[in-house]
Amino acid sequence: MKSAVLLFAMFISTWILASAQNKRSAAKNTVQIVLPEAPVGFDNQSNGVVDAQTHQTDQSKFEEVEAIPDGLGPLYNAQSCRECHQNPTSGGGSQVTELRVGHLGPNHQFLNPSIPIAHGTEIISGRTLVNDRAICPSGAFPDTEIQERVPNSEIVRTTRISLSLFGDGFVEAVADQTLIDLARNQCKSTHGKICGVVIYVPIIEAPGQAGVGRFGWKDQHASLLSFSGDAYLNEMGITTSLFPDEVTKLCNNVSEPNDKPGPDGLADVDHFARFIRSLKAPPEDRALMQTPGSRKGSDWFDKVGCAVCHVRTLVTAPPGTKSNGGAFMIPTALGSKTFHPYSDFLLHDVGTGDGIVIPTVEHYGRSARQMPAQCTAENFDRTRNRVRTAPLWGVRLRTRLMHDGVSVTLYDAILRHGGEAEQAIRSFRKLSGADQEALLEFLESL
Repeated sequence: MKSAVLLFAMFISTWILASAQNKRSAAKNTVQIVLPEAPVGFDNQSNGVVDAQTHQTDQSKFEEVEAIPDGLGPLYNAQSCRECHQNPTSGGGSQVTELRVGHLGPNHQFLNPSIPIAHGTEIISGRTLVNDRAICPSGAFPDTEIQERVPNSEIVRTTRISLSLFGDGFVEAVADQTLIDLARNQCKSTHGKICGVVIYVPIIEAPGQAGVGRFGWKDQHASLLSFSGDAYLNEMGITTSLFPDEVTKLCNNVSEPNDKPGPDGLADVDHFARFIRSLKAPPEDRALMQTPGSRKGSDWFDKVGCAVCHVRTLVTAPPGTKSNGGAFMIPTALGSKTFHPYSDFLLHDVGTGDGIVIPTVEHYGRSARQMPAQCTAENFDRTRNRVRTAPLWGVRLRTRLMHDGVSVTLYDAILRHGGEAEQAIRSFRKLSGADQEALLEFLESL
């Protein structure tokens, strides 16, 4: 009996020891599991989504200059994607702005503008964007003037600066739930003082499906293909299978959709989306990042509260995860990656809102006729005085800041914040001059 008891005791001791070792090993392994960093660079090289030759092909499509026979116009702002996304190379931001307007209704609700063209014979409605260029009058249509001009009635007016597209493939690969949880935890941790807003938007390539918006100053798109189709129509006037309807038929003599699949089965808009997904994330200025001033400024960035909205680090969903309403599967090159955008990609009221609500017809075309259940009027109304948290990666390459490009120094941009950012700005103002300069030095390294 004693031998049996002794044997059982030894078994239990061995099991406990092995169990403890396994737990320590598991804990050690958990600590060591670090998701790989997203590749960075302005080198015109793919992040791994496609090979180098395919990336060059997609970039050439992105840089291609459109002409009237291609379907350019009739109303437009630019002749190529690169025209607005070019600094320091294709895919970056630029100083180019677009004009948006509207007016207030009887109950002070925002209403889209009504803009007459062709001497008032046609009214452009359903969009807040005012195109700065038109293809008429021309030799083919000498008496048709379709230039858009803002009527005096449109008293809500703003400009919006072109966004950088670097790293957007990783942004698209962030799970909706990650952004939802971020908004919830942010609001809870600040006791309701800072509450980023999540809005649901249609996925144009997946009819009836919606996702969490993250692209554009109003988070009006969740998908890079939807985003590309929107820009192709509204900025260049090129219709696609996603957006097959012209803004106006006047001066139009190219059949719809203008953008048709090529020999590879892909239309230009497909190449645009793939090019953006293949862009690397913006790199930091490594030398400046390591200076004592910059490191001190990085600490102050957290302490004054900037990082509450300008979130340093996000991670993408695992490879193979279906997103965009099932229309896109996250590839290995984008899945399970760590990246540092300095943004929560949520909508906030920081006192600079332009008063404009997302125009659904403009951004979603035919999909606006039958919205997914999550895309209610209330859902979009919340965008009126809110803008997306500007990602700060690559901010050192910008000379014009904030959503409208009006601020031209980092110091001015910081002090322009209010609303949800009021406490952070008060904390910034209390810093000594040297500490404020250190925080600015840190921003200049991003």
